[in-house]
Amino acid sequence: MGDEKTEQSERAEPGGSGDGGAEPARRRGLTRRALLLGGTAVGVGAVVVAHDELGRLWWRVPGVVKKRKEGEVDARGAQWIAASGANWRRADRPDDYEIDRVVIHVVQGGYRTALKVFKDPGHGAAAHYVVRKDGHIAQMIRELDVAFHAGSRDMNERSVGIEHEGFVDKKESFTDAMYEASARLTAGICERYDIPVDREHIIGHVEVEGTDHTDPGPHWDWERYLRLVRRERDRPARTKAPA
Repeated sequence: MGDEKTEQSERAEPGGSGDGGAEPARRRGLTRRALLLGGTAVGVGAVVVAHDELGRLWWRVPGVVKKRKEGEVDARGAQWIAASGANWRRADRPDDYEIDRVVIHVVQGGYRTALKVFKDPGHGAAAHYVVRKDGHIAQMIRELDVAFHAGSRDMNERSVGIEHEGFVDKKESFTDAMYEASARLTAGICERYDIPVDREHIIGHVEVEGTDHTDPGPHWDWERYLRLVRRERDRPARTKAPA
């Protein structure tokens, strides 16, 4: 699951409430740099950077809200079950943050446990999706928003997080139905954001820099998983998910 301490520190920043109130450090840094480099020294470059920043932050202007439909999902067939607003931050991805990673998690518990903690505002973390052993998928956060799941602000902003019911030390946790449903889900994400299907872009929580998590663990079959994702991606009659 996500790193609660890291994400709680994000929400504690001035103006931050878990819903996009705090401007992310990565983007603040760009803005400060654009200002410091202002004047004739930067010329057209500074104008381009400033324009880019204004475009990314436009949706935050009072009265400018990206249209959202309650209960809408990004993955066809997923069930909408909303996570607490304290466990994610409103965004406008991929317009403000490029999405180029999928992060695979394991709950260390059951499906219901994941739903319960992700709906708990005190937990401080949640993933976009939870996959059950029988292949059922719950979407808890829209892909355009930043979920607190990876324990790294940079990775949270650039990735979609998928939790899987089960335990890292129990191979039987990872059923055929789970692998297949998760692969369809990841294939759709990769298709929507043009993410390569490889181990550089589809990673485990354990691979996030600075994490102390070990999921998905030694029993997660990466070779099988990527093969399934590629198969789903390459289906000639693949049906795209609704926007």
